[in-house]
Amino acid sequence: MVSFEVTPIGTVRNERTDVQNSDYWGAVRSTITVDERFGDACLQGLEGFSHVEVLFVFDQLEELDDYREPRPYRGRADLPPVGIFVTRGPRRPNRIGVTTCAIESVNGRELTVVGLDAVTGTPVIDLKPAMQEFTPADVKQPQFVTDLMSNYFRH
Repeated sequence: MVSFEVTPIGTVRNERTDVQNSDYWGAVRSTITVDERFGDACLQGLEGFSHVEVLFVFDQLEELDDYREPRPYRGRADLPPVGIFVTRGPRRPNRIGVTTCAIESVNGRELTVVGLDAVTGTPVIDLKPAMQEFTPADVKQPQFVTDLMSNYFRH
């Protein structure tokens, strides 16, 4: 199998430090500082967008040893077992996370967003402006997911 190396483009700073606290991300304000190697104009034009997709690495938790068996969603015995690619959690192959966040401000190499579910110090591996053409209009999901995630982005 081919492997590759990814170098972070920046780092998250916010008030969240507990990787085990998994709800109430909706009001979290984070500043992503992009590495100086990209120059002070690397975010120029992003202020014209309302949202940005932030790709980051869940670097503070280990991957699971074995992904073959379905596990209860979020480890909860009252929820159905699902395969690893049905979760969005941090203990996954390559530990890559992605969240679409509201842009609050752009200032040089600093991007301030709201609703990023990453703790302070998290490495960011890419930023992409959110575009309507890449957003499905008719997302479907099981009811248990809707119920379970009801507090995830609550303020």
